[in-house]
Amino acid sequence: MAKKDLFDAFDGFSQNLMVTLAEIEAIKKQVQDLMEENATLSLENSKLRERLAQFSEQQSDKHHHQTKQHLDMIYEDGFHICTDFYGQRRENDEQCAFCLELLYRE
Repeated sequence: MAKKDLFDAFDGFSQNLMVTLAEIEAIKKQVQDLMEENATLSLENSKLRERLAQFSEQQSDKHHHQTKQHLDMIYEDGFHICTDFYGQRRENDEQCAFCLELLYRE
């Protein structure tokens, strides 16, 4: 192989190596950007999960309060709300220990 051909081969190899190195650097930058985005999204996801848990708890508390109010209204209208006599009219609006336990249970 002639010296010129050898130098041309080395020059071509060197240029290919530089192109490959530039491609590797570009891929490295993309991976770094993706890792940063992933970290940001993971943090945001965590915060959203916390907020959803708080919201669900608030909704549950609200629903519990509304249910208790509804049962209280039914009892005040003179009906049983306990599981033994649910829906039956209370005689002479007498108090029922089972109903009261249900109403004042925490």
